[in-house]
Amino acid sequence: MNNTMEYKGYVGSVEFSENDGVFFGKVQGIRSLISYEGTTAKELVEDFHGAVDEYLALCEEDGMAPEVAYQGDLTVRLRFDVYKQSAIYAMNHNQSLNSFIEEAVEARLALVNAAR
Repeated sequence: MNNTMEYKGYVGSVEFSENDGVFFGKVQGIRSLISYEGTTAKELVEDFHGAVDEYLALCEEDGMAPEVAYQGDLTVRLRFDVYKQSAIYAMNHNQSLNSFIEEAVEARLALVNAAR
């Protein structure tokens, strides 16, 4: 089961409350709280789309730029030995540490996507 959905570049979580019998979620990767819910999957998707559309309309109305999810900046903390090995590997292969880490993440995601 996929626990996310995407609309207009925004990624929303998908959760279920057994007690209430409703699906719910919120837009991920931004500071603004955009939430939605529905009693069926169809209602959840419709409310997600509506919530994103309302957020974008509100931003336009207020003359504000909407937040962009997952802009590409990420701070990663690595154990000393992993950091050192990664830096040495990158240096020995004439690349930046950033590009090495990006390649490593892309390779892992390719494995994950191939397994689907």
